[in-house]
Amino acid sequence: MSKKKHKEQPTNENEVQEEQTEQAENEACESEESRIEELEEKISQLEEQRLRDLAEFENIKKRMEKEKQQAIAYAHEQFARDLLAVIDSLDNAMISVDESTSSDEALEQIKEGINLTLEQFKKVFAKHGIELVDMENGFDPHFHEAVMRVDSEEHEPGEIVQVLQKGYKIKDRVLRPAMVSISN
Repeated sequence: MSKKKHKEQPTNENEVQEEQTEQAENEACESEESRIEELEEKISQLEEQRLRDLAEFENIKKRMEKEKQQAIAYAHEQFARDLLAVIDSLDNAMISVDESTSSDEALEQIKEGINLTLEQFKKVFAKHGIELVDMENGFDPHFHEAVMRVDSEEHEPGEIVQVLQKGYKIKDRVLRPAMVSISN
């Protein structure tokens, strides 16, 4: 006689209900396990995406820092390029002085060359927002540096008597204050 395992059929209504409850719980557990696996996979994907985004952010940050350093290093490139014409004028003035035959002619060429060079400097400065500090409106400690006081009957006390060195500003910022003497 062979013994066969076979599932006993529930005999009463309670057993049927228990079996259905157990089956529903098993299905719920399997469903929860499946949901947990899905969520763990999603977490893994999101973690990978976060790491990729972080790496990309670091790369952008490094690239921006490099570009900033290059911008700082070459900030004056256009200004320097504009000054090359001024240097060329000075070179040409020196060549023409060397080629001149008389000292009067050389002196006149030097004077003309210096004037042309000064005009070129003024044009380059104006192009880049560099201008002379104003002397017309009187002494201003933000733009002028009083290096000496002098007695003057022609000027009011504190008035600019003489400009010893011109001052320059770039837009609203002082590059170099004007050195002046003021009256007592």
